[in-house]
Amino acid sequence: MSEPKSPTPTPAGDTYKGWVFKWTNYIKGYQRRWFVLSNGLLSYYRTQAEMGHTCRGTINLATAVISVDDACNFVISNGGAQTYHLKASSEVERQRWITALELAKAKAARMQAESDDSGDDFSPSSLPVGGGQGGGPQNLEAQSTLRTLGSKVEDLSTCNDLISKHGSALQRSLSELDSLRLTGEAGDKIRQVTERATLFRITSNAMINACRDFLALAQSHSKRWQKALQAEREQRVRLEEALEQLAKQHNHLERAFRGAAQAHSIVDNKGVAGPGKGEASDEDDDNEFFDAMEDAPEFITVPADPQFHKSLNEEPLAMNQESPSQELVPLRKRRTRIPDKPNYSLNLWSIMKNCIGKDLSKIPMPVNFNEPISMLQRLSEDLEYHELLDKAAKCHSSLEQMCYVAAFCVSAYSTTVYRTGKPFNPLLGETYELDRRRESGYRSLCEQVSHHPPAAAHHAISDRGWTLRQEITVASKFRGKYLSIMPLGTIHAIFEKSSNHYTWKKVTTTVHNIIVGKLWIDQSGEIDIVNHTTGDRCHLKFAPYSYFSRDVARKVTGVVMDKDGKAHYVLSGTWDEKMEFSRVMQSSRGGENGTEGKQKTVYQTLKARELWKRNPLPDGAESMYYFTALALTLNEPEEGVAPTDSRRRPDQRLMEDGRWDEANGEKQRLEEKQRSARREREREAASQRASSQSEEVLPLPGAPHDAHKALWFESCEDQITGEQVHIYKGGYWETKELGSWEGCPDIF
Repeated sequence: MSEPKSPTPTPAGDTYKGWVFKWTNYIKGYQRRWFVLSNGLLSYYRTQAEMGHTCRGTINLATAVISVDDACNFVISNGGAQTYHLKASSEVERQRWITALELAKAKAARMQAESDDSGDDFSPSSLPVGGGQGGGPQNLEAQSTLRTLGSKVEDLSTCNDLISKHGSALQRSLSELDSLRLTGEAGDKIRQVTERATLFRITSNAMINACRDFLALAQSHSKRWQKALQAEREQRVRLEEALEQLAKQHNHLERAFRGAAQAHSIVDNKGVAGPGKGEASDEDDDNEFFDAMEDAPEFITVPADPQFHKSLNEEPLAMNQESPSQELVPLRKRRTRIPDKPNYSLNLWSIMKNCIGKDLSKIPMPVNFNEPISMLQRLSEDLEYHELLDKAAKCHSSLEQMCYVAAFCVSAYSTTVYRTGKPFNPLLGETYELDRRRESGYRSLCEQVSHHPPAAAHHAISDRGWTLRQEITVASKFRGKYLSIMPLGTIHAIFEKSSNHYTWKKVTTTVHNIIVGKLWIDQSGEIDIVNHTTGDRCHLKFAPYSYFSRDVARKVTGVVMDKDGKAHYVLSGTWDEKMEFSRVMQSSRGGENGTEGKQKTVYQTLKARELWKRNPLPDGAESMYYFTALALTLNEPEEGVAPTDSRRRPDQRLMEDGRWDEANGEKQRLEEKQRSARREREREAASQRASSQSEEVLPLPGAPHDAHKALWFESCEDQITGEQVHIYKGGYWETKELGSWEGCPDIF
């Protein structure tokens, strides 16, 4: 970068200007811009000639956060939507800018300048960490405190010098008066003033000595604090570099170990390597490692006595006597292919390294990391194995029904095993319908009901006697080498015939090998499925992957119990392949000791029988994002759907067609349109509040600033869980029949 020689930064308040590269977007990257720092404001222009008429943006430094990224990069953010990612021509030039900005920020803070906040939802904890340079909010707060203390110490030092100077002058004047040898009343007054001045001088000297000691101590500690902060910044840089280097070495060592041991490495028949049954794999240091004892199941199953074997044929599950109904014929032939995924290369670590600890829903990511469906469509994929709910609806026993509900719960994770792409974040008000009533007897509707935090409501109803509803908020954190995705919210399954009402929550999904190696996914955690009608419950455990476990990978175990805690069925299998159930004939305490010296329960069970098995992937799935047969149809264009339907989303459609550069441009346009709509709603809400106050009408406590209301779902308190949720209020399918979509917002 050729740019004019910039002067040495002058004290804050004077103008400091120069050329700096500014990050614009993932298509254009860094672009050279003319920056001007004046009176606590940092403004930029495309050229110097624009200074007189067109300012492209301004940040008030009074409340801004200034963080160092690397040798030449630095970031300035005001805590809202205004964040400048900047790059100087050299490390020296970057330091000049940092010095000038910090001086300007300190002076602006002392003057208590108002920050120009844009109103977007960003908290100090969501600001970029700054690539390990110590630019995080805590360090910046400490630096600000140090600067304030330094300023106060300087003021105290100045006052100390002035007291000493003026006190000496006063003493000299009094001595001169005393030498005049005045008599009478005047002499008495002078002697009285002299005595008081002497007392004041003694007190002042004591204070001056104390101030001198305090100043020396404060200044020495201030230097120590500054050195400590600098050492911490340097340590964080070294730790980040060491993290990446260790991850690479770890990957090489593991490959060498697998090659030497020839131990159980599994490669999918489509050519994708992943952690298979018993295969070693990358794992983050923060994850728990379980030894053989800890990884052992919480219970033991053994074959039942021969006297119970006859029961196997005498007591089959009621629904197994019937096969799923096949009388309905599909109305249309669904597609079996989508365009192949383009071979675009993009370094994930280069983008993610500055996002450690952040919620990924607030990070603008290019479509290169996406798959061409939205989170609403991804949520609809929970119905991939809807026939399990069909079978559950036919059960005569609630305990048998629980087995199929548990299998359905596990089956929802089978579609994730190779799906490392990120679904599109839905726009507020976006919907997705999945009408398979003629083919499979059910209809499903999703709507994005909240943007911050992002939340989607889902409602599915089947002619075969069941209803499924859920509201899911996805929280995600990038933790350096792996990504944790935590679905928050409750899933409800209600069966019409028995009135049984089941609820459960989802487990944590972890994406591993963010830095190096093949991305792979693990599911871990525990799920309690509760039948609120009968009190039955099922406890499922998703075992996390472990180096030291000799057990099968992706294992899931569970026990179905009645309201009294008596076990009736044992479930076992894996979340990516199949689940089986075994009827419990007897149970007892004994066998090996579990963790913490506790005895495990021993279940005597009948022979295991299959509950669920994963469908094979379509041919060529590896070039189609590893979509299942259902997923391939989700984004297929369809007539008559709402104008807010995900199928009509232009950036997603462009990505599916392989036009990723255009898709990135459309994605930015849609996100800016969404932000504009939100600001307009906030203005309307503020205007209504002001009107209510003028009419002496008190607003409701906790009223939202953004008065968005879902179109097809209404907010209410769930009678089962007590949570505030969105429940389908009806009207969508009737509106579709009429073809009258006037009430739908324009979001695309």
